[in-house]
Amino acid sequence: MIKLTRLNGTSFSLNAIYIEQVQSFPDTTISLTNGKKIVVRESEDDVILLVKDFYRQISILGLHTDKEGS
Repeated sequence: MIKLTRLNGTSFSLNAIYIEQVQSFPDTTISLTNGKKIVVRESEDDVILLVKDFYRQISILGLHTDKEGS
């Protein structure tokens, strides 16, 4: 899950696996696989970084970078 902010200031968590597309219109609009669209305050680049980090945490993208005992 990634934490995002709606335009009205309320925060929410979104399961990033359901994100199909992220665009700026100029507001950042996230299209989900079910056809729903969500407009958020975060920039397109910030959303992409959050999604990449989420994928790393669940081992979908690259190796998990946290090293215990270091």
